[in-house]
Amino acid sequence: MYYARIYKKAVARKIYVGYARTMHWTDRLHSAALSIADFVNRSDIDARLLADSGVKLDRALFPLLSRISMAGEISTVELANLIGRDHSTVSRQAKKLEDLGLVVRVPNPTDARIRHLVPSKAGKALIGKVREVRRRMLEKRLRDWPAQDRETLITLLEKLVGNI
Repeated sequence: MYYARIYKKAVARKIYVGYARTMHWTDRLHSAALSIADFVNRSDIDARLLADSGVKLDRALFPLLSRISMAGEISTVELANLIGRDHSTVSRQAKKLEDLGLVVRVPNPTDARIRHLVPSKAGKALIGKVREVRRRMLEKRLRDWPAQDRETLITLLEKLVGNI
């Protein structure tokens, strides 16, 4: 099973690389961005990160907690838009995170109708455990890249994010 996945990845990579050479640069950029999003959103990778971190959390809740943690403070509506899920679904999942003690709701200082989700101390600790495992995973996958290439990639991605 493991080797079949490696073979499928290698074949997919060859097809992508061959196809990418004939694509317009904007299409190549879009395709690469989608591939990164696919990697980040893969449920099997989330499950592995959680398991290797020793964290017991419903895999469906993990992307929400990650985004809340990255934002520091975010409304349910903003979170739903970010992750591409229905507001009512995100609201129920946020309530589960709150019940687990991983997030707290705080009032918006400028609009009393809105409450923001903020990671709790326990939520930050959980994300910290996962971050360490993710760091090791990415270091392993990119260990053959020169440090300057990694830094250039990050700089260009940050520049791209700032422009879109």
